[in-house]
Amino acid sequence: MDALFPDSIKPWLNFFHPLMMWALFALTIYALYLGIKVKKTRTADAETRKELIKGKFNIKHHQVGSIILTLMVLGTIGGMAVTYINNDKLFVGPHLLAGLGMTGLIATSASLTPLMQKGKIWARKTHVGINILLVSLFAWQAVTGMQIVKKIIDSMMGA
Repeated sequence: MDALFPDSIKPWLNFFHPLMMWALFALTIYALYLGIKVKKTRTADAETRKELIKGKFNIKHHQVGSIILTLMVLGTIGGMAVTYINNDKLFVGPHLLAGLGMTGLIATSASLTPLMQKGKIWARKTHVGINILLVSLFAWQAVTGMQIVKKIIDSMMGA
């Protein structure tokens, strides 16, 4: 493993995952906004709906959701890989376990898309519920992730 990543680069790999996840968290909030717009479009009166449809919120929500799914899976794998590269082991703890759980949740949420497209209300409500849980876990992960980043910085500074 050492031949692939010089010692001068290895410490800086630690910051790719947190930066990517913060960007992903912001994108997730944007997807939430789009999802709310999709619901407003679906439940609006005819005149308002006609105006909202022009925003193509359903298409944007689906596209952003696909990007989030991809980046979360890759970010989870990447975070684990960097931890292993730098430490020759994974630290099994709440941050890792919640991150793996989030990856499973987002995959489950995305898998409901065909059922939602067929008009299944239970699938839509399950999708929303899973994503509320996902955003909540994501916020918690941001806090615990920054604690990990602080430890990494402290160890780099020799503290």
